[in-house]
Amino acid sequence: MAGHRIEIRGTVQGVGFRPWVCRLARRVGVVGRVRNDSRGVTIEAFASNDALGRFVEELRKDTLPAAEIAELRETAIPDEHVDAFVIVSSDADGQKALSIPPDLATCEDCIEELFDRHDRRFEYAFTNCTACGPRFTIATGIPYDRAATTMSGFVMCEACKAEYEDVEDRRFHAQPNACPACGPALRLDRLDGGATTQIDVLADATELLSRGGVLAVKGLGGFHLACDATDGAAVRRLRERKHRDEKPFAVMVESLAAARALAEISSEEEMLLTAAERPVVLLRRRQDAGLAVEVSPDTSLIGLFLPYTPLHQLLVAAVQRPVVMTSANVSDEPICSDNDEARRRLEGIADAIVLHDREVAMRCDDSVSQVIAGVPTIMRRSRGFVPRPFYLSRPVARPVLACGAHLKNTFCIAMGDTAYFGPHIGDLETVATLDFFEEAIERMQTILSVRPEIVAHDLHPGYWSTRYASSRKEVTLVGVQHHHAHVVSLMAEHGMTGPVLGVAYDGTGFGEDGTSWGGEFLLCSAERYERLATFRPIRLAGGDLAMREVWRIGYALLHDAYDGAPPSDSIALLGDVPSSSLQLVKQMIERELNSPQARGVGRYFDGFGALALGRARSTYEGQVAIALDQVANESVADAYPYDIDRTRTPWELDLRPAVRAAVDELGAAAPAGDVSARFHNALVAATAELLEALWADRGNLPVALTGGVFQNAWLAAGIESVIGNKNKVLRHSAVPPGDGGIALGQALIADAILGDNG
Repeated sequence: MAGHRIEIRGTVQGVGFRPWVCRLARRVGVVGRVRNDSRGVTIEAFASNDALGRFVEELRKDTLPAAEIAELRETAIPDEHVDAFVIVSSDADGQKALSIPPDLATCEDCIEELFDRHDRRFEYAFTNCTACGPRFTIATGIPYDRAATTMSGFVMCEACKAEYEDVEDRRFHAQPNACPACGPALRLDRLDGGATTQIDVLADATELLSRGGVLAVKGLGGFHLACDATDGAAVRRLRERKHRDEKPFAVMVESLAAARALAEISSEEEMLLTAAERPVVLLRRRQDAGLAVEVSPDTSLIGLFLPYTPLHQLLVAAVQRPVVMTSANVSDEPICSDNDEARRRLEGIADAIVLHDREVAMRCDDSVSQVIAGVPTIMRRSRGFVPRPFYLSRPVARPVLACGAHLKNTFCIAMGDTAYFGPHIGDLETVATLDFFEEAIERMQTILSVRPEIVAHDLHPGYWSTRYASSRKEVTLVGVQHHHAHVVSLMAEHGMTGPVLGVAYDGTGFGEDGTSWGGEFLLCSAERYERLATFRPIRLAGGDLAMREVWRIGYALLHDAYDGAPPSDSIALLGDVPSSSLQLVKQMIERELNSPQARGVGRYFDGFGALALGRARSTYEGQVAIALDQVANESVADAYPYDIDRTRTPWELDLRPAVRAAVDELGAAAPAGDVSARFHNALVAATAELLEALWADRGNLPVALTGGVFQNAWLAAGIESVIGNKNKVLRHSAVPPGDGGIALGQALIADAILGDNG
């Protein structure tokens, strides 16, 4: 007999890993023990060398779908005389490494029980097993055991306890295990003065939705606001109460078949829809979908997702139609998670609220994904993905907290060779969101048992994330340039240390020259970057106001392209703008009054979109850019002209020739789709030409395409098709390309700048 200690790191707690190991050991004739510890799972196994070899081979090659083994280490230990293989109590000593899995969508076995009238969990809204159910959002500490979850106050009945203790049962050590006799319970509270319901909760909720009401529903990481997605009046009512003008709502449907009736779905999109993470997936809506136009009033895309909790399963099955499921908040505020908070904040928005007595330990909004030019991409990384770790190719020397961006904020904590994103926070523009930001950081630090020694932040001095970083005591602060962070996040996703040629296209980011960057060609490693090329700046008259009144950006493009004398009479957009407003903006640009310079490609999309589509205003970020992308005529292959000024340092891409060409076509009544296509093609051609020139100057380096603009499939696919056969092209998949992904890059840059002696 021989002995082996096997230490496993990864997502191996809360997914039935220990019982699976126990069953495997018994099958191959191994005795010993397995336990959770602060860094993952430890196995002490005793058997013949042949049996131990088979045991380890099976561990490496065949694990559970929800588990992820990042590292497996074997050490020889003295033989022990033990009679069986058992699961022992967790060990909480030692340095902690988060091993809590993300929340997992309800598995098929549990769904079958849910709709089986003869099963004791028939229509029980909290049915789960080791393969599914809440995890991160109920965890209060690690190791992940019931005592360290918000289920700790629910004492299992004898039947549930028997399942929990039976190694052959699929609920063996399922920490949230419960049933109607011993677990959480639903109730429906009327927010319009009606009576509370605890008996026919689903029936009352269904009836309210069917007659056009707005219902709040408690999910895993917080509450949703729901209404009938086929009822235009109901959706308008929700928009008015939530103060959300035109930004699309996500829609939950009962099944993949129901999703296919609403949208065109590729095999890659089907995989996203049915994955255990259950993200919202952005899809091309069918013309005959039957959804209310108010769900997504200005785009052909629709965000669909499938039920991921038993309560969702029961509700959409009862309603028998698509249901809007959007975050339960007023726009720009964090999602509600606490029962009392939901009653208070949702009064006047929801007519009733379905809640329960299992607490949410961590707010966690829905994740959003999209297949972009053939690559499944996480756009918002939150519920279902958090806190799954990223394993770093180069460990950080000291724990780092990266505070993320101002918009679409997500923070990141890096320690050793792992990095953990926090949940999606949102835009740091309200006191409530700032409170959530600080609360989520503190919660993650507690779960990880870490106090970061380094805090990384954006260079913008006015961002609240920067101010928060400055408030941290006894830490080393490191400011990180926004687009450098974008590129290094993508490098980290691909396990690269550099150097690479980073192409960072987004709306805005604080630049070291005092302008707003966002059309950047950077030579990058984690330690440093060099700015090689950028876009010619345009003036944003009114600052942030120009991003809402996008006609200002359109006018700025014209003013620049025509040396201050644009042909305003031939531009339909400007005919709808009062002459006094045009004159004011002209003066602001010429006198450089509250008109900061911006180089962001996102701003060029806003400006071209305003001109081509006649769109004067945008009600949410990216609205006009998305609309311009969607009208683009795929049959148009030619591009507008452009110039590259190589006499400047950095080189400067000049799109004034493109503006003038677009104006000529618009004056001749060219379709907006043709104008959009030629603008897109000009960006593709110019990007490729710049990269070719930079390769010649700096060496044939891999190219990293990053930033929110690369959510545009035409641009991403076009650039890759032109240069992809000449060099490696990196694109995002697991890390969001937009600002929700930059915190990972901030953390690694801060560590690299300080080095081991920082």
